[in-house]
Parts: sequence; C-alpha cells; structure tokens
Amino acid sequence: MADVGKRKKRASKRSACVERASKSASMCATDPQTAFGVLGTHDPDALSDEFFCARKTELSGRVGKKRFAHVMGVVETAECLAREYGADIAMARLAALLHDWDKAYDDDGIRARAREFGVDAEVHADMMESMPQLLHGPTAAAALAAEYPSIPNEVLQAVRLHTTGSVCMTDLDMIVYVADMIEPGRCYDGLDELRALVGRTSLEELFVASFAHVMRMLVRRRKLLYTPTVGVWNHYMMRARKRASAEQSAIAYASQGKDNR
Repeated sequence: MADVGKRKKRASKRSACVERASKSASMCATDPQTAFGVLGTHDPDALSDEFFCARKTELSGRVGKKRFAHVMGVVETAECLAREYGADIAMARLAALLHDWDKAYDDDGIRARAREFGVDAEVHADMMESMPQLLHGPTAAAALAAEYPSIPNEVLQAVRLHTTGSVCMTDLDMIVYVADMIEPGRCYDGLDELRALVGRTSLEELFVASFAHVMRMLVRRRKLLYTPTVGVWNHYMMRARKRASAEQSAIAYASQGKDNR
C-alpha cells in the first residue's frame, strides 16, 4: 500500500508540473501585433515572455502543425525537468522552443544553410555527407545567434547539441536533449521506462539512459552512427565508473571506521 501511495504522489506531482508548464506555454496572445508589437522591430530581453511569444509565433510559420505541437511538448517537458533538477526555467523553455528552428529544411537546404553560416567547417565531415538530418541543431544555433544576439550562449549551445550530445553537456543541454525524447507526443518502445526515471535518478543518468536508447535504436535499425558518438558514450561511461569507484571507496572507508571503534 505504501508503494501505491508513493506512485500516486509522483503521478500527481508530474500532472501538476505539466499543468503549470502548459499554462506557461500558452500564455501568448493570439494576435502578435497586440501582444508584443510588430515582429522584428525590436529585440527585447531574450528570456522575457515578450521574446518567447514572438519566437513562438515566428516558429509556427516556419514548421508544420505536427512539428509545432512536438516543440510545444518539448517546452512543457523542459520546464518540468528544469523545476525537477533546479535549472533555469526561462532558459529551458526558450532552448526547447528554438531547438527545431531549422527542422523544416530538406537535406540539400540544410547543407546549404550549414555552408551559409560556416557550420560545415565546425562539424564532423560525416554529418555533412551522410547525416544532414543532424545539422538542424548547429545551423539553428548559428542562425539564431546572428539574428537575435541577445539569446544567451547557454541556450544556443543547448540548441546546437540536442541532435548529437557532447562530452561537455551542461544541465540545460541535458534537459533539452531529454525533453526532446520524452515529451508527451512521443510514442516508442522503452519510453515509459525513460519517463519513469525523472526525479528518481540524477539528470546525468537520465541523459545517459536517453542517449543509450538512441544508440540502441540506431544499431537495431542498422543506421549510421555519428562518428563522435562513441567518444560521447565512452566519456560518460568513464564518469559513471569513477563515481561508482568513489562510492565504493567511501563505503569501505566508513565500514573500516566502524570496525576500528
């Protein structure tokens, strides 16, 4: 009975979190002219409600309805994760909103955009040649930085890394990566297990579990792996081993101290 009570409590907490995030994501007025003036006439604080609403309206014209619904689901989930793990909520919702800014480009179009912003010189060659679907993160970050200089670098990095991950993932980067995978509109085998980890494990472990799921899926479908992916996986496995070793040493030390008494 105690376990049932705990499950109900966690479910209630998640439901309340989603409800708060939904209200935040839908706060923008339907008329952008009355909500925040003529689009593009000024560049307010990038973390303000005004800027968020302006970019939300702009995004709705850049992607299709299904993609837009996905993005808003990521916004809701990113806000929930930010609350759960103590990250900046304003940065999380903005990075989530912008993560698929360039998703509507086809392969040739996204390659051209990568060359336009110099992204082709920054990414591994196999992304340009064989995996252009991964380019929309780096190109969006570059394009947004040029058009909206007030967007914090932390937000731009989260946008850039959400397609590949990295050995230098911040909490914000991990939140956007995970939110993209577990937002309410997603449906795939293993999703419930990933969602169940929220709040029960560390953010890094949640990210690693999500990253591992993507790798397994790609291998199962006989898809190409982005070359730096192995380096990212090895980095976090080494971190996990070091943590486990440190924990075992601490337990052994504490046990030895008790015996000496």
